[in-house]
Order: sequence, then structure tokens, then C-alpha cells
Amino acid sequence: QVQVVESGGGLVQAGGSLRLSCEVSIRTTSTFAMGWFRQAPGKDREFVAAVRWSSGITEYLDSVKGRFTISRDSAKSTMYLQMNSLKPEDTAVYFCAADPLVIRLRDNQQYKYWGQGTQVTVSS
Repeated sequence: QVQVVESGGGLVQAGGSLRLSCEVSIRTTSTFAMGWFRQAPGKDREFVAAVRWSSGITEYLDSVKGRFTISRDSAKSTMYLQMNSLKPEDTAVYFCAADPLVIRLRDNQQYKYWGQGTQVTVSS
């Protein structure tokens, strides 16, 4: 059974930082990718960032570029999202997603495996 386990959410003041982690039990392939998506109340789930496991190629939502950094530790099968200069509009439930074959990193339908979500709340 595939497991996708997130951790690291919480409450932080605007301008603060948080680091999210996501560990997966899937055997990685050359086309394996992982991503972070978020969903605020009353809004659709949106892409935040993603990384191709073998090449390290990353993509970001424009509004988080320069503030968020996605990375992975292949030995630990873990992906991270370092979030700096957080803003109240970053408040959402953040979901980790993974799939052995991802063509379009920003498309949530490309990911088969999802974590349970972790709440990030940024106060003003």
C-alpha cells in the first residue's frame, strides 16, 4: 500500500517561515515526480510547486517564486517545501502528491497518490 505522509504545517505570523515535509513509500522511476498543491476555503485546489525526481527540474506558482523552495532527498524518499516570507494569502491546506509518471507538473489530475493535507495558517 502506497503511503504519502505530510508534516510541518502550523500557525505563523506574516513574514515568518515554515517547512513542509512529505515522505513517500513509492519506488521512484525516471519519470517520477512530486508536487505540492493547496486549497483555501471556498477555492479550488491550486498548484504550488513540483519537482521531477531524476532531473531535479522544478516549477513554481508565480506568486510563490522567490519565497518558496521545493527540494527532495532521494535517500529518504522525502520532498520538502521551504516557505519563507509567508503571507496571509498563503493560508490553506497543503497537499503532497506523487506519481510514477507525470507529464504536466502543474496538473493535479496527473498525480495518483495524495497525502492527507496539512494546515498552514498565516496571521496578519
